[in-house]
Amino acid sequence: MSMPIPPYISIAQDAGNRAQTLDVLDAEDRKQREMWGTVRAYLQNHILGVSEGHTAILRLVGVGYRATIESTAITKPAAYPGQQFVSLKVGYSHPIELGVPMGVKASTPQPTRILLEGCEKEVVMQFAAKIRAWRVPEPYKGKGIFVNGETIRLKAKKIK
Repeated sequence: MSMPIPPYISIAQDAGNRAQTLDVLDAEDRKQREMWGTVRAYLQNHILGVSEGHTAILRLVGVGYRATIESTAITKPAAYPGQQFVSLKVGYSHPIELGVPMGVKASTPQPTRILLEGCEKEVVMQFAAKIRAWRVPEPYKGKGIFVNGETIRLKAKKIK
């Protein structure tokens, strides 16, 4: 796992309390100040991902909504050897098969839950968003795929 750091940002290491700090060349330049925060957040996510890992829990809410993890897919070829596929049954006439990206581990503790784990937060959350896009939560019945404890407020029915 690597991350490019802009040339105007430097990482200073403090040996006393084992802390690293980010510095910019010109604190008056707006772009450099903006990138300081962005780079700091990306580094924090990388460090957290390597030490603890990132997770995303997806809840499938709806009658008959189910998910399984399969080693082979009917409609898609494997992008790399040993790739797993998430098979979703979310109200379409056919199951939806999505290939799990490299570096992400998927499991289904329950048929209506998907647990995604990986060291890169961007990849884990992007794959969770790709799964969620098949059934975005809708505000009238509350059905859909929810990511990480997401909730929606239900709208009232239209009364004539």
